[in-house]
Amino acid sequence: MQGKTPFLDTKGRVFLGILAAAAVLTPLLFLATPAGSSLHMPAYLVALLGKYLCFALLAVALDLVWGYCGILSLGHGAFFSLGGYAMGMYLMRQIGTRGVYANPVLPDFMVFLNWKELPITWWGFNSFSYAMMMVLLVPGVLAFCFGWFAFRSRVTGVYLSIITQAMTYALLLSFFRNDMGFGGNNGLTDFKDILGFNVQADGTRAALFSISAIALGLGYLIARAVVTSKFGKVLIAIRDAESRTRFIGYRVETYKVAVFTLSAMMAGVAGALYVPQVGIINPSEFAPANSIEAVIWVAVGGRGTLVGAALGAVLVNFARTWFTGALPELWLFALGLLFILVTLFLPKGILGTAAELTARLRRKPPEDKPQPTAAE
Repeated sequence: MQGKTPFLDTKGRVFLGILAAAAVLTPLLFLATPAGSSLHMPAYLVALLGKYLCFALLAVALDLVWGYCGILSLGHGAFFSLGGYAMGMYLMRQIGTRGVYANPVLPDFMVFLNWKELPITWWGFNSFSYAMMMVLLVPGVLAFCFGWFAFRSRVTGVYLSIITQAMTYALLLSFFRNDMGFGGNNGLTDFKDILGFNVQADGTRAALFSISAIALGLGYLIARAVVTSKFGKVLIAIRDAESRTRFIGYRVETYKVAVFTLSAMMAGVAGALYVPQVGIINPSEFAPANSIEAVIWVAVGGRGTLVGAALGAVLVNFARTWFTGALPELWLFALGLLFILVTLFLPKGILGTAAELTARLRRKPPEDKPQPTAAE
């Protein structure tokens, strides 16, 4: 009989230790180390690593539904972007009279488009607490409503993946429209302050990086708590044999809607942390290709491992940064080749394959028993 799955295994403790070290050391190397020192970390690198952490949180959220419940979502970029827009709306309201048109209420793009009053969708976003509530609620409500209809209709497999991608593309087209009131194709940018601190200041950049590392650690702990609980065991049963799980009495739809909603809220938090570090949010973040790329992160790192998903996000985005700088025209070909190679030769991803090899090495070979002699 198998024992109870531990809440934190070795790789989980190592992962959290690395995040804790990064949250402390990176600001120190950035702020406390002289600029001429070889240990000094430049501002651009802090922002880049912070962006990687946000992508890692998105990958963990996706792995929670795909790796443990079998829901291949090609629309998680939508939840990420909605969380980013909620944060962007708060940041735009903080500009006030420092904008180009010096309007204390309306953002510059609304003044330019001759809007007379603030749309109802923007009400309340001058409050940080309200904005953070929307970061969770907007992706969560969308995921709940989508999952309620899709899962109750027993839409699964490739059909569900196509529908999630269609949802993302519909949001892309909607947010491109100027009359939606979200900045059109230019999106939201030119941010000034967050909680009264200059978003361009070194201290703010360092704080955002540390908060991103903490958020990734908390997201991992939440996901780990889910998958190691009885609820998580049912999710794995749904992934492996959905019809059988439904036959023995579990309401599969309820479990799917719950984990899909939780995953969307985690993706929204990732998007909210992403926006102040990159300084812009626009409809291109809804592009279906972004959601597909997130699936590649999880596949490369290791589906159903959580830590592997975060690792895959960091590695693939590091490769993207290098390729787009050195060989920009080859990046998409390299990404496609990477996915093919992983699918063919590393179907369990980097971390899954490493765990399998480790288990094989630890397995003791059978002892050779002496053969009985003729006298025996």
